[in-house]
Amino acid sequence: MTTQPTQASRVRWLILAVLFAVTTINYADRATIAIAGPELKKLLGLSPVQMGFVFSAFAWSYVLAQLPGGWLLDRFGSKITYFFSIFLWSLFTMLMGSVGFFTGATAVAALFILRLLIGAAEAPSFPGNSRIASSWFPTNERGTAAAIFNSAQYFATVLFAPIMGWLVHSFGWESVFFVMGGLGVIMAFIWLKTIYGPKDHPRANAAEVAYIAAGGALVDLESKDKAAATTKLDTWSCIKQLLGNRMLLGVYIGQYCINTLTYFFLTWFPVYLVTERHMTILKAGFVAALPAVAGFLGGVLGGVISDRMIKSGKSLSVARKTPIVCGMLLSTCMIVANYVEADWVVILVMSLAFFGKGIGALGWAVVADTSPKEAGGMSGALFNTFGNTAGITTPIVIGYILEQTGSFAGALVFVGANALVTILCYLLMVGEIKRFEFKTPVMRRIEEDRAAA
Repeated sequence: MTTQPTQASRVRWLILAVLFAVTTINYADRATIAIAGPELKKLLGLSPVQMGFVFSAFAWSYVLAQLPGGWLLDRFGSKITYFFSIFLWSLFTMLMGSVGFFTGATAVAALFILRLLIGAAEAPSFPGNSRIASSWFPTNERGTAAAIFNSAQYFATVLFAPIMGWLVHSFGWESVFFVMGGLGVIMAFIWLKTIYGPKDHPRANAAEVAYIAAGGALVDLESKDKAAATTKLDTWSCIKQLLGNRMLLGVYIGQYCINTLTYFFLTWFPVYLVTERHMTILKAGFVAALPAVAGFLGGVLGGVISDRMIKSGKSLSVARKTPIVCGMLLSTCMIVANYVEADWVVILVMSLAFFGKGIGALGWAVVADTSPKEAGGMSGALFNTFGNTAGITTPIVIGYILEQTGSFAGALVFVGANALVTILCYLLMVGEIKRFEFKTPVMRRIEEDRAAA
């Protein structure tokens, strides 16, 4: 009598669903300021440049907190670090609704400080997503997994932009922050009950753990022994090695350029629809969802295409680079919006641009493929530091362009040019995509001795 092999469980897809839900709320909370922006601008009498600085406040602290956030992930693991991240950013989002109790400079200062706090609290989120994807998904599923949680940024707009626009229209701008912050607090406790490492999850059987481990998943990444080992790493040596690698540096710079498109969409796009295209805030909330639908579909499609290319025998480099290059090339079509008048054509062009951006947004899959086993959180943090520096520069640069020209035409050219730079990074700088091997001091001494011999 033969024993039937145990069928592998599929808990990793539940983990991905939770990552998707958390990331959707994450991006919806980031976008609250954009939806409430026109009303806040009017209420506080802010100029375009001042509005640019308010929009960028989130990214200043988000960028500065990336490396500490990455260290916390590597030291304490994703589950507990990410829980506190979700809870705190949601609490600070709720407090944004209290800004209306202040006036003048005090209100602006409170707005700026709370956005700084939200940015710092959110810092571990995407490096945490990358670590969890690395530990739960084999290489030939990782592109799809990363594309799905990354596409939550578009789904957030699809789902919440109309809702937030309706909230502002019906109940005032404060309601957006109270509702979205409250949802995040609830999500924090759902996270705590559902997220575990592969070997610790009560519903993941040995067959699934063996399957994902055989496919390249780092199933021990969230173990206590791994976290303890992280404290023995020389942090600055680790950062130096990561930044000294041409492949990783090209990926990091490419992410900065991709995120220029992201932050235009998260900050200035609703303002563009209201001021340049003369839509009401209610209509803008619904219209902004259309390019987001296209971005979401493109994001999922890019990951599926990449993983299917791997399964068909293409190299990891070809499978990851092809969607990135083709997607970014398509996203440059947003510049065409400068030369058309009809609103429906503008939305069509923007939808095509964000469909392309979605296809090309595979950076987190590349980070999961390339990060060293000992410092996945740190590598993801550096990647996110570069990427979200665009959250500082993009709103401010566009603010100055508007101040000088009174039009969004130059802003769209600026954003489209960044898509071209992404293509150049992946074609000319990144080279072969493979996992970076972290070199400990002992390993470096051995290599130096061999070189000397």
